[in-house]
Amino acid sequence: MAQRLATEYVKTCLIVNEAQWYQLIQLFQVHNLTFKVKVLENGDHEVVFEQASGTESLTLTFQRKLGKFVLEGSCRFTDLQLANAMRKAVSQFKGDAVVNRIYEAYTLEYQYRNGAVVRITERSARGERLVYEHKDTLGELSRTFMNGSVEAQIQVVRLEINDWLDRRNACKDAAELRGIDAELNRLSHRLFVLEA
Repeated sequence: MAQRLATEYVKTCLIVNEAQWYQLIQLFQVHNLTFKVKVLENGDHEVVFEQASGTESLTLTFQRKLGKFVLEGSCRFTDLQLANAMRKAVSQFKGDAVVNRIYEAYTLEYQYRNGAVVRITERSARGERLVYEHKDTLGELSRTFMNGSVEAQIQVVRLEINDWLDRRNACKDAAELRGIDAELNRLSHRLFVLEA
């Protein structure tokens, strides 16, 4: 099995309320991470993770916005325990992120939306390969079914077709008939697409 060299959070957006903030700190403690929490004068919180040698390895700044703590930005680290804790935090607190898991011969890019992995892409010297993509088929069908605008569009197109048919029946000019037929052709195609 390939060994991960580093984890890079390219884009991160994690928003927690005050109660979730304490759960997040507990999550870091459960993973046996060594860290300090600094409260800044403006109300922002910094979580400073330390390496085993005691030197600082990473600082995450949670900005205080409208009573919530917001982590945005990017960071890179090599600690596997920190990587696991961050993965669980993004998942548990429904965060959005683009995460690169960097290995010697390739990089796996994970895209998180609302805490769930929606896409995994492998990048290597050979190119890019899609590993996984979430398809919300049931959700899409449900949204389509609930969206009554398609039925309304069908009714409008049918009314337009009826209007153009009335014009065609009243028309005597051949050039005008060709224009009406072209419009009827376009509308019938649109109706076919909407009904499909």
